[in-house]
Amino acid sequence: MKIALVHDELVRKGGSEQVLLSFHNAFPDAPIYTLSYNAETTYPQFKDCKIVTSFFGKVIKTEKNLKRFFFPFGVWSMSRLSLKGYDVILQSTTHCSKYVKTDPGALIITYCHTPFRLVWRPNSYLEIENANVIKSFMYRTVINILKKIDNAYAKKTDWFIANASEVVERIKLAYHPKNKITVINPSVKCENFYISKEVGDYFLVVSRLEPYKRVDLVVEAFNQMKDKKLIVVGKGSMEKDLKEMAGENTTFLSNLDAVQLSEVYSKCKAFIFPQLEDYGIAPLEANASGRPVIAFGKGGIRDTMIPFTANSANATAVFFYEQTVVALKKAISEFETISFDPNFLRKHAESFDDNVFVEKIKSFVLEKYTQTKVNKARALCIGLLYCFSQFL
Repeated sequence: MKIALVHDELVRKGGSEQVLLSFHNAFPDAPIYTLSYNAETTYPQFKDCKIVTSFFGKVIKTEKNLKRFFFPFGVWSMSRLSLKGYDVILQSTTHCSKYVKTDPGALIITYCHTPFRLVWRPNSYLEIENANVIKSFMYRTVINILKKIDNAYAKKTDWFIANASEVVERIKLAYHPKNKITVINPSVKCENFYISKEVGDYFLVVSRLEPYKRVDLVVEAFNQMKDKKLIVVGKGSMEKDLKEMAGENTTFLSNLDAVQLSEVYSKCKAFIFPQLEDYGIAPLEANASGRPVIAFGKGGIRDTMIPFTANSANATAVFFYEQTVVALKKAISEFETISFDPNFLRKHAESFDDNVFVEKIKSFVLEKYTQTKVNKARALCIGLLYCFSQFL
């Protein structure tokens, strides 16, 4: 079985990139095809992989420029990337991995983090929602073109895997898949985290600093709770604005290595997860460090966290159900009355460990590949029997 891995782009660190690393662990000899690769801005483990980029990726290597020139240059470039000669294509995607050229008979398995957000949920972008008449017309024109492209290439997929139950219905509505969708939750690499003997006096956010991540909500809440400390780890388009609005009790960190990140996780009082996400690996990383989570209780978080109701011994998180400063502050106050069990949190995270995920992915791919071979052999036999019958 000759297999290739495909990922949208490798210019940042995030949950989808961690999934790709797990794919690499499952199929270490498989090359990785991607739109663009920047070894300095994504996970260092990719330096040990065989990575093939599109023509676009030889010029564009930053997240900012990738977004700026994605349409039409990135779309066209990805559609020219040839994966001819592979039996199986395993795609990790939200947008353009689906656009690569493949053999007609190749088995295509698409691990979908969510359907292309710009295309299928454009109103989730504030710049589109608040655009003037001219900009709105331009946005809608581009989106309509991308929707046709995205839908056409999605039809090549034989099997969809969703990263969370939250995403299943979106895939159905966007792509109308021909086969049943399987959910395989992304993993947490528990070996990278540990339970600390000492816990610090700060709450923690680890996130890309983008509008939909709602880090502003957390910063504003801590502006009103000056007796509590907050550490925010991450970079993004809102970094400057968040730093300007933050009080002296909030500290911003970025470019942490794995050792530094595991330490900041292990010593936080609690990890705060304010956004609506399809999934989210960071809360599991907190649990792997023996630390509880305070989270907005909708979306993919429900796949991974056990909310506190009455017994903290088998809970991993405190949920709040409105994305408001008031609701978050109330959840933090509730959290401070609860005693969580670090060992239970760690054990819970281990049920999502990378070894579990890798085995599920390998089993799924091998099962579908075997099934495809059997179906092809059956079809060939039927064809031969039909031809033979014509001579009788």
